[in-house]
Amino acid sequence: MTLRFVATICAVALLSCAPTARIEKLPPTIDGLFKDYAGPDTPGASVSVIRNGKVLYSSVYGFANLEEQIPVTTATNFRLASVTKQFTAMAVMILADRGKLSLDSHLSDVLPGTPGYLRDVRLRHLLNHTSGIVDYESLIPDSQTVQVLDRDVLSLLQRIDSTYFSAGSQYRYSNSGYALLALVVETVSKQSFAQFLRANIFSPLGMNNTVAYEKGISSVANRAYGYSRSDTGFLCTDQSVTSAVLGDGGIYSSVEDLYKWDQALYTDKLIQASMLEQALAPGVLNDGTRTSYGFGWNIVEDQGVRSYFHSGSTRGFRNAILRHPQQGLTVIILTNRNEGNPIEIARKIADLVLHEQVL
Repeated sequence: MTLRFVATICAVALLSCAPTARIEKLPPTIDGLFKDYAGPDTPGASVSVIRNGKVLYSSVYGFANLEEQIPVTTATNFRLASVTKQFTAMAVMILADRGKLSLDSHLSDVLPGTPGYLRDVRLRHLLNHTSGIVDYESLIPDSQTVQVLDRDVLSLLQRIDSTYFSAGSQYRYSNSGYALLALVVETVSKQSFAQFLRANIFSPLGMNNTVAYEKGISSVANRAYGYSRSDTGFLCTDQSVTSAVLGDGGIYSSVEDLYKWDQALYTDKLIQASMLEQALAPGVLNDGTRTSYGFGWNIVEDQGVRSYFHSGSTRGFRNAILRHPQQGLTVIILTNRNEGNPIEIARKIADLVLHEQVL
């Protein structure tokens, strides 16, 4: 499949997503950044560059399913990995915005079974990775073959009695924290985490093919499978023992649906502006030091201008979303291979667009 052909597919598909946009394939200066994804019989990538509400550039590469030779399209759903965290954070903020919980509530007050040694941990600490909670992946036995679920993360944490540091004193990225937040959403809403996301985020935004995937319960339309390179080519390495944990990385989505998510973040459709401002503000440690992470977003400040990003890396997938809201620019890159650095590519694209060096 040629690049010209897949770019045409992409442009047609995305017209339904942003009808006012004149969509073009990636110009050579950007297209060249994806040469490793454009070869024959390779896992692929889906790329979208959004400017001022319109899809400015878009292109797709490679295959979503090598075995069946199914090419990537703009509707292909990739496992987002840690890009999921911004949706988990939004779910918690929706509940807070509706008065169902407080971001300063202690975890133990809203989640039954919270171990006593986590008595000082608040929801805000979980959201901005300052809880000090041990990462559950380090607690999984080497012999484990059955996939871990969010509730199993709590069980693993019940078997130990200490944290990396006292809550709020330091920053340390924590997958455990976001698995626990998914359980908080379930407890407070009395819905499964996947159901809450569908009813309160995906459906209202028209993200109709996005799903928090649960084996045997839901399915993934237009699914990309993950691959890793070996001496003999690419091997399907789609699932791991941690792939069923939803809160930290279990959502599948496409560039088409993520366009809708990106645009919603400019509005108060999901939560009030004041609540969203908290998500996009740096965390503050107990001593007043600011971190570079909000609620589900890494934050970069350059001469008073903030940009936001998150990458996602798991077995067979690497992804990135980079937002410059003050410039109305977003770059989304989804890939189904266990290599590459999409966030660095996204930064290069943003730099080219912002400095009008796209040729």
